[in-house]
Amino acid sequence: MQPDARGLALSTDSPAAAAAFDAAIGSYLRYRTDAARHIEAALAADPGFAMAHLLRGYFAMLSFNRANVPAAAAALAAARPGAERLTRRERRHLEALAAWIDGQLWRTLGAWEAILAEDPTDVLALRLSHFNYFWLGEVAAMRQSVLRAKAGWDEGLPGFGTVLSCEAFGHEECGEYRAAEAAGRAAVERDPLDLWGTHAVAHVLEMEGRHRDGIDWLDGLKGHWEGAAAIVHHLWWHRGLYHWELGEFDQVLALYDERFRNPESPLTRAMPDLYIDVQNAAAMLWRLERAGVAVGSRWDELADKAEARAGDTLSAFTQPHWMLALAAAGRTDAAQRLVASLAEAGRGADSLAPVHAGVTGAVAAAVLAHRAGDWPRVVDLLWPIRNELWRLGGSHAQRDIFRQMLADAAARAGDRTTLRTVLAEEQFGRTLPLTRRRGYAPLAIAA
Repeated sequence: MQPDARGLALSTDSPAAAAAFDAAIGSYLRYRTDAARHIEAALAADPGFAMAHLLRGYFAMLSFNRANVPAAAAALAAARPGAERLTRRERRHLEALAAWIDGQLWRTLGAWEAILAEDPTDVLALRLSHFNYFWLGEVAAMRQSVLRAKAGWDEGLPGFGTVLSCEAFGHEECGEYRAAEAAGRAAVERDPLDLWGTHAVAHVLEMEGRHRDGIDWLDGLKGHWEGAAAIVHHLWWHRGLYHWELGEFDQVLALYDERFRNPESPLTRAMPDLYIDVQNAAAMLWRLERAGVAVGSRWDELADKAEARAGDTLSAFTQPHWMLALAAAGRTDAAQRLVASLAEAGRGADSLAPVHAGVTGAVAAAVLAHRAGDWPRVVDLLWPIRNELWRLGGSHAQRDIFRQMLADAAARAGDRTTLRTVLAEEQFGRTLPLTRRRGYAPLAIAA
């Protein structure tokens, strides 16, 4: 056995394997692109190192791409022969990966929480549970999980900055903006490469309408993004969202083409249909069009990716974004296949089945109806589930386009009662009045 960077036992006798595993974890926490290389180094030093195999499997699942599930299953199979050597903590990681591959996300989260209850400094379990709670929309559980674990940490342990950045994002999504900003800035002060802390503060500044502050915040840190993974695209998307709110549409388009949806960039070429990149791009194009900006042929590139992935339902929040692209590009057959795939997924037995049945399918159908100009149908689909959109996962800032879509359709349908109710609900949780929020200002003035 070798200790990891926080003193937890690893089932390898190779110091080189343990050191490479720690390097992989460090890269993962910092969103660096070299994490996979460190896993390979760990396995080269100890081919039977089960935790390195499990980490490889986790990374495959983090892509939310059904095509990568067999790679995760292969990694799980490679870890099993050494299972008798595993600590109880490591066996729970094996159980977590197996459940994740089976689509049983609550069993997966239960395994990680059992780890954290006994070993709160298992930063891998902490970060993976944070990630999955978020994409299930369970933001209260996301915050509670990290706060429970934090009580067992010493500030001097490697990875404590990640605890702070996860705490920051949990507070932000729960509406505690002062606590979120303080924790996020503390994480970044400890380590300017803490991109999750950078991201958490960016969300606070968006939710509070501090758009110029947000631009300055990201500008001051962008020099630390070299060698980072696709989260940098999302940070540039946040920068674009500030400019969109300020009406600086030329800058938004430039950021789209150069920073967060450049098909020729190395990150995009490596993973051209990565879920978060597609979400960024489709949501921004929709916002731009709603503001009267011509986006040219940009939808077509996204629609090509969406058409190829119709039926891959591992990410609930991505489905309506696939539909945004398909509907905008006029891919009617592919759009219908997406609707059918969500109906089929809603009849399944995995953890997302109730989400697809109750929310995802309706939102995707509403997106299609909105593009077709069927305003009453959009209202009929979105009004009953408007307070369940959180079940898609994603952040308040990301999901806002579907609230905007409902308000826009209600206004166009002449449904002033629905419009006024939606606008009244939008008054909560944000600092700026609706008349200063670009997605709602024209509607608020007219109402």
